[in-house]
Amino acid sequence: MLQFTGKAQAKPNTMQMSLLQPPTIRMGLLLIVVSFVGICQSADSQRPPNIIFILADDLGFNDVGFRGSAQIPTPNIDALAYSGVILNRYYVNPICTPSRSALMTGKYPIHTGMQHTVLYAAEPRGLPLDLKILPQYLNDLGYTSHIAGKWHLGHWKKVYTPLYRGFSSHIGFWSGHHDYNDHTAVEHGYWGLDMRNGTDVAYNLHGQPTTDVITKHSLNVIASHNATKGPLFLYVAHAAVHSGNPYNPLPANDDIVSKLSHITKYKRRKYAGLVVEMDDSVGKIVAQLQKYQMLENSIIVFSTDNGGPVEGFNSNFASNFPLRGTKNTLWEGGVRGAALVWSPRLTKLPRLAEQTMHISDWLPTLVEAAGGKQALGNFSAANLDGMSLWSALVNDSISPRKSILHNIDNIWGSSAITVDEWKLVNGTNYNGAWDGWYGMSELRNPSDYNWDQVTKCVTGQAMQKLKMLPSRADQIRLRRAATLPCQNDKRGAVCNPLIAPCLFHLAKDPCEKNNLAKQYPKVLELLLKELQLANATAVPPSNKPDDPRGNPRLWNYTWTNFGDYSDSKNNIITNSPILLQNCI
Repeated sequence: MLQFTGKAQAKPNTMQMSLLQPPTIRMGLLLIVVSFVGICQSADSQRPPNIIFILADDLGFNDVGFRGSAQIPTPNIDALAYSGVILNRYYVNPICTPSRSALMTGKYPIHTGMQHTVLYAAEPRGLPLDLKILPQYLNDLGYTSHIAGKWHLGHWKKVYTPLYRGFSSHIGFWSGHHDYNDHTAVEHGYWGLDMRNGTDVAYNLHGQPTTDVITKHSLNVIASHNATKGPLFLYVAHAAVHSGNPYNPLPANDDIVSKLSHITKYKRRKYAGLVVEMDDSVGKIVAQLQKYQMLENSIIVFSTDNGGPVEGFNSNFASNFPLRGTKNTLWEGGVRGAALVWSPRLTKLPRLAEQTMHISDWLPTLVEAAGGKQALGNFSAANLDGMSLWSALVNDSISPRKSILHNIDNIWGSSAITVDEWKLVNGTNYNGAWDGWYGMSELRNPSDYNWDQVTKCVTGQAMQKLKMLPSRADQIRLRRAATLPCQNDKRGAVCNPLIAPCLFHLAKDPCEKNNLAKQYPKVLELLLKELQLANATAVPPSNKPDDPRGNPRLWNYTWTNFGDYSDSKNNIITNSPILLQNCI
């Protein structure tokens, strides 16, 4: 843990006392002010906090400024990070659906059947209905829950969609990706519109950029929230920076892209444009919370859902430098996520948190933050894999989590687990084609980072009003500490997990360059046994072939809840032509 003590000055006393007043009067006024401030702080800490969870899609570890990148400006996200807690040992699953299922259920994907690849839009399946998910737990504590953006946990029947799983509103899309402007999704040769307002097809949003649609709904939810009826849970699930359809995979705003001319590779520049638009969205949400006097009683989480798809992968251009691997691999570049948590309820701010955390931990963590330790009693029969880190994050104490199961995919023959500082990788995806190191070190030149943007952006201004933005010197020290180096650029013992399991000591080798399997056979044996024990608890993957009833051509070219309708639709299905190349 790295803590900085040079914080901005505490809030000044709002009552100015004249030096002409007698000492007894000044003392009386001081006691009144102290008592009033104490009552307000106590009342605020007793009120359940608003919870804003912002999930980026496919964001690379090296694509935010607070983790060392100087190429893509992310001042709003960075201002939150420098005013809160940067999660240094934070892990996600390697791809969309598994991560989102872990976030919503508090369970590893091997325990929900969501461990193999993603949920495709024509599959007749979804996140199991017998699982209680995050908004439902929070609603039981008096919250009102809303979602803006991507769902990707099933829609073949309405009961799998957000409004039937605890959310009061949803504007966004049901599948895994779509075009940011026309809102259609191409998948497995099918093509159809995927934008919803609740359960209705949102034809009226055609042409409005998806990031703007998600932001507008988020702002409207905040503006219309009735605090007298309880706190707010807002899940902001961005499409950014997932690639769109093959005909326009990175549909960034041209005006924004034109301002990023320092990025030489054009596709990387367009990717950066999508990141910038998402950062602007974060700033608008923070400003809206402040406008409606909700910010000081809020917890804001910013997280990626998985590692970034590097150049050439999925028509995208993320950077996980200096980590190994890419999206949908079990290397650190696929599972170590860029993330932060911000709240005035946290102490010892700002800091780089060394608590080990997995995305499945958010459910119990946020439920405890919302209702205290007594709320955790609801989990006794839930058999969660997630653990509450709320106390550890608030007080900067030791994390209860000692190990992380990154995934077990018995179809592809890949698995990985971390126990303490040791990581085992057994098998790999894509036959090892994406097992390398990608990205560019020149993206991390500290002299290129624009510190003025952090202070001047809307989130930086909001943090200054709260007296939570640290000094420039402390921001520099925090960012330097959060910039992950590879201590040894030379590769050690060769690792080919297709031939034999690989073992890494992450504290000394976070970039997975030195395979220690032969040097530490007992450690290797222990971690293999842990994997075997975990695998014994796994349920079979729930993946199913595409159902021809899901073809959008049958439903006015929209992706829909086809399972709610008669099977007679099968009688009119023919082999439709491949409209466009498959896009994952």
